[in-house]
Amino acid sequence: MTAETPLTAGIQANGDVLSLNRYEDMGGYQAFRTALREMTPSEVIETVKASGLRGRGGAGFPTGMKWSFVPKRNGDTGRRYLVANGDEMEPGTFKDRLLIEGNPHQLIEGVLLAAYAMEADFGYVFIRWAYRDSFLRLRHAAAEARAAGYIGEDIFGSGFNLEFHVHVSAGRYMCGEETALLTSLQGGRANPRSKPPFPPVAGLYGKPTIIQNIETLCNVPHIVRNGAEWYRNLGLTEESGTKLYGVSGKVNRPGIYELPMGTPIREIIEQHAGGMKDGLRLRGFLPGGASTPFLLDEHLDLPMDFNHIANAGSRLGTGTMIILDDSTCPVGMLANMEHFYAQESCGWCTPCREGLPWVEKTLTAIEKGEGQEDDLGILEDHCKLLGPGYTFCALAPGAADPLASALRFFREDFEAHITGRGCPWGSGGRY
Repeated sequence: MTAETPLTAGIQANGDVLSLNRYEDMGGYQAFRTALREMTPSEVIETVKASGLRGRGGAGFPTGMKWSFVPKRNGDTGRRYLVANGDEMEPGTFKDRLLIEGNPHQLIEGVLLAAYAMEADFGYVFIRWAYRDSFLRLRHAAAEARAAGYIGEDIFGSGFNLEFHVHVSAGRYMCGEETALLTSLQGGRANPRSKPPFPPVAGLYGKPTIIQNIETLCNVPHIVRNGAEWYRNLGLTEESGTKLYGVSGKVNRPGIYELPMGTPIREIIEQHAGGMKDGLRLRGFLPGGASTPFLLDEHLDLPMDFNHIANAGSRLGTGTMIILDDSTCPVGMLANMEHFYAQESCGWCTPCREGLPWVEKTLTAIEKGEGQEDDLGILEDHCKLLGPGYTFCALAPGAADPLASALRFFREDFEAHITGRGCPWGSGGRY
């Protein structure tokens, strides 16, 4: 694995999956063998803590600290679970799919190391139903790893046991919320649970559980193998490691790029994604998937990391940007996004269940030329009432954030729809 792009170095350009033999030839599973032979579970946790790895699923919580919340065994022989979240239903996000399909053994090794660190005896990878190739490739890789002795009982005579399963879910956006994911994994409807207790103490089947993003886990083998200082030095800012940055929209080379954490936004869009298509201008972008607030061209020179994006008023989220260009109607774009969120509400709490369909209905009316003067005030009220503290989980606040920022940055577009009784872009301007 190259030092500059450890996550994607094993992913082949032709799209073929990396085999077990090839993964081992590149140093794969060495970190797991080293951990079993030379490190205690607590030492693995301390190494990950020292590396500064933060969760890559959106929240950015320190990974090693999260693992340390699991109670020590102290003679307890009850089950513990490690769950890798591969549901990936955030609109505009497609990084985890690349990792699973290109190099599934990297993920399996990450699961093994995380499970060893928290002394778990069951590992699950939770995959959305639409990721069929991901499931098939991961299932085959798991069979290879089991045959080679990496999965099972008393692995390499260490006394560590791990049973590994790939679970195909019904696939709902709600499964991005960790307790809803656990409810789904147990066979129930994907509704969130009250917290506390938190999953590290009482998660799957009431047992200690860590839920971790796919990209996060894929970092762990490289940290254990190369050390915490090596990983910290990969980043360009105070934040560690590399990041899979995605760009979608009307750019010349949409896709996923592994770059140092803190790479400037302008470099990602203009150099790696090839810049805007001919004749188009960037108006704004959602930096971390569809549930993050808009940023503008004035933010292009910001480092793309958790702290700098937060200080600018948005969130890094999954690190996958959605570009808004000057030929695309922002009202139509928002109506499309809010339609998704209204569909995906689990209905568990009233503001989300009732508020998001009303937001969608209002935006659709504005886009069709049926908007009223007070509609923008209604939308602004919903952005407040769907915000943090008013709903059971973060789905509705995530849906409200891009809308609130669009009303602030692109208000003249909303007003033009209402005063002009229609979309200035016509049908060609819909997202």
